[in-house]
Amino acid sequence: MIKKTNQSDRRVLSFPAVHPCEAISPATLLNSLITLANGVCSNNSKFFATQRRNAREAIRQIGILLIFFEEIRDRGLNLSDLVVLCFSELHLTFQKVQFLMEDCTREGAKLWVLMKSQFIATQFRVLIRAIATALDVFPLDTVDICGEVKELVELVAKQARKAKFELDKDDERAMKRVLSILNYFEKGIEPDSGFMTWVLDYLEIKSWSDCNSEIKFLEELVALECSDSEEREVPFLSSLVGFMSYCRVVIFETLDYRSSDQIDVRCNMETLSCLNPEDFRCPISLELMTDPVTVSTGQTYDRSSIQKWLKAGNMLCPKTGEKLTNTELLPNTTLKKLIHQFCADNGISLAKSGRKSRDITRTIIPGSPAAAEVMKLMSRFLARRLFFGTNEEKNKAAYEIRLLAKSNIFNRSCIVESGAIPPLLNLLSSPDQCVHENAIAALLKLSKHTSGKKVIVESGGLKVILKVLKSGLSLEARQIAAATLFYLTSVKGYRKLIGETPEAIPALVKLIEEGTDCGKKNAVVAIFGLLLSQGNHQKVLDAGTVPLLADILASSNRTELITDSLAVLANLAENIQGTSTILKTSALPVIIGLLQTLTSRAGKEYCVSILLSLCSNAREEVTASLAKDPSLMNSLYSLTTDGTSQARKKTRSLIKILHKFFETCSSGVEGSAVPHERPFHVW
Repeated sequence: MIKKTNQSDRRVLSFPAVHPCEAISPATLLNSLITLANGVCSNNSKFFATQRRNAREAIRQIGILLIFFEEIRDRGLNLSDLVVLCFSELHLTFQKVQFLMEDCTREGAKLWVLMKSQFIATQFRVLIRAIATALDVFPLDTVDICGEVKELVELVAKQARKAKFELDKDDERAMKRVLSILNYFEKGIEPDSGFMTWVLDYLEIKSWSDCNSEIKFLEELVALECSDSEEREVPFLSSLVGFMSYCRVVIFETLDYRSSDQIDVRCNMETLSCLNPEDFRCPISLELMTDPVTVSTGQTYDRSSIQKWLKAGNMLCPKTGEKLTNTELLPNTTLKKLIHQFCADNGISLAKSGRKSRDITRTIIPGSPAAAEVMKLMSRFLARRLFFGTNEEKNKAAYEIRLLAKSNIFNRSCIVESGAIPPLLNLLSSPDQCVHENAIAALLKLSKHTSGKKVIVESGGLKVILKVLKSGLSLEARQIAAATLFYLTSVKGYRKLIGETPEAIPALVKLIEEGTDCGKKNAVVAIFGLLLSQGNHQKVLDAGTVPLLADILASSNRTELITDSLAVLANLAENIQGTSTILKTSALPVIIGLLQTLTSRAGKEYCVSILLSLCSNAREEVTASLAKDPSLMNSLYSLTTDGTSQARKKTRSLIKILHKFFETCSSGVEGSAVPHERPFHVW
C-alpha cells in the first residue's frame, strides 16, 4: 500500500508518487489500485475552474479502467508477473493523476493553475500516454474476463494513445488577459475594471473571501520559493498577488471574511517580546531557526541541525550532554511564531540561501515592477476612501490596510506616503467598535515603519492612541494600542514624550491588571521600551507596576509573559528605588525558583540580573536569603557555560558574591561580603 500524502504537505504541481514495493501481494496492489481509481473518479463532482475538458477525459478513461479492475477482483483471478508489473506502473501513474486533480481543484489556486495551464495540459497528456503504454503491454488475452470489459479496455488504450489533451482555448484566452492586465499595472495604468471582472468571472472568484484565498495561496508559494532559494517565479507570483490584491481592495466592496480570515486578523494579536534575538539561534548551527523542534531533554534546535546530529549516531543532547531517551522531535510552534514575527517586523528573511543582504532587500522592495505600481494605486485608493468614503467604506479601507501592512515593508511605506495615517487617527473617535478596532490595528502595522512612527506623532496621534489605551471601545483595541506604543518607544525622543504624558504609564499598568495574557504582554513590553529612557523609571515604580509583575511571576504559566516581566524587573532593579520596591513584594523567592525551573534561557538570565542587582543594592540581607537555597549554585554554574557572554559575566559576579558570603560566615567574621550601605526587609 502507498502512504497517503497530505495535500497541505505537498508542493503544488509536484507529484511525489511512490512505486509499489516488489514484495507487495497482487491482491493488495489491485485493491490499492481500485482505491486510487475511485479517488480520481471522485473528482468528477468537484469544480474545475480550468482544464475542464482534460480533467473530464482523464476521469472518464480511468473510470472505465476501474470497471476492469473490479471485474478482476470480483473473479478472484490469479495475476501473472507481467500483469502485476503493468498494475504497478498504472498505480504510479494514477497517484500522479490524483495529485494533478487535487491541484486543479485546490482552494485558492485558481489563478495560479490558470497561469500554469500549458504545463498542466502537458502533464495530463504525459500521464495519459503512460496509461496507454502500460495497457499496450498488458496481456489482456491471458486475463479471464468478459468480452465487453476487454473491449472497453482496448478502447481506452486506443483513445489514450490518440488523445490530444491540449491547452483549452478559453483557458488560453483568460491567461492572455491576465498577462495583459499585469502589463497595464507595470506601466502604472489602472486596467479597465470590466477586463478584470471578466477574468474573475471566468475563474468563478465571486467574493472578497474567494479573492483573499487566492492571495494567501500565492503568498505561500512566494514564501516557499524564497525558502528553497528558487526565486525565479517570485517576480511573476508577486505580480499575481498584486493583481488579486487590487481586485480584493477595489472590485469587491463587501467584506465577507470567513471565520478563518477573522481569526487571522481579529484574534491574532501582536506577539511582542523583550526576548533577545539570540534566543532564536540554533545552539548547533548558530543560525536563526526556521523549524525549531524540542528533544527529550527539553532543549530546542533547528530540525535540520539536530537531524544531522542524530544521523551521525550521537545520542547525547548537544547543549546539556544528557542522554536522549528517544529521537522524537516535537515542533516548537510557539517559538516558530515568535521567530517569524521577529523576522517580519525587522525585514529579515528566513531563506536558507545565505544571501542575507539580498533577502533583506527583498522585504523592503516590491517583488516585481507590476506589484510596486499596484501597491501605489491601492494606497491612493484606500487613502481616498478613508477621507471621503461612507462609514462602511472607511471600515473596509482600514481593514485592507491592516492586511496589506501586516508583514510587508514596501506596502507600509506606500500607505504612509499616501497620507492614510491622519484619517486613520480620525477613525479612532468612531463610535463603531469594528471601525475603531480596524483603525487602531492598521495604525499598529504602520507604526512599525520609521516614517509611520514620525507621521503618527507629528499628526497628534500619540494623544488619541493613549485615549484608546485608556478607554478604548473594547479590550482588544486597548491591547492593540499598547502594542502600538511599544513600537513608538523604539524612537528615543518618543519614549520621553510618552513618559511625560501623565496618563500613559498608569494606563499601561491598568492593562496589565485587566488585560488578557496577550494584553498584559503588550503592556509589559511597552513599559520595557519606556524604561530605556532613564527618566521614566520612577514613574513606572510610582504607577504600581512591580506588585503586578510579581503577581504574574507567581501565577502565570505563560513563559513569554514571565520572561518579559522579568526583563522589566531586571531593568528596575538596577537602581536603589527599584530594588526597594521589588523587595517589598514576595517576588524574591519566586525569582529564585524561576531561575531553576524556567526553560527560557533569556528568562534565566534576567533572573540572574535581578538577583545580582538586589545583592549589590541591598547587600547582605538578600545574599543571606540566596544562601539558604542549596540548589541555587547548580543553576548558576550551568549558566556560566550555557548563557550569553553578558549573562556569564553577571553569573560569575553573583557566584563571587555568594562565595565571599560563605567564606565570611564560615570564618565567623561579622558583616556581609560587601560593605553595608542600606538594609532592606526581605520577605
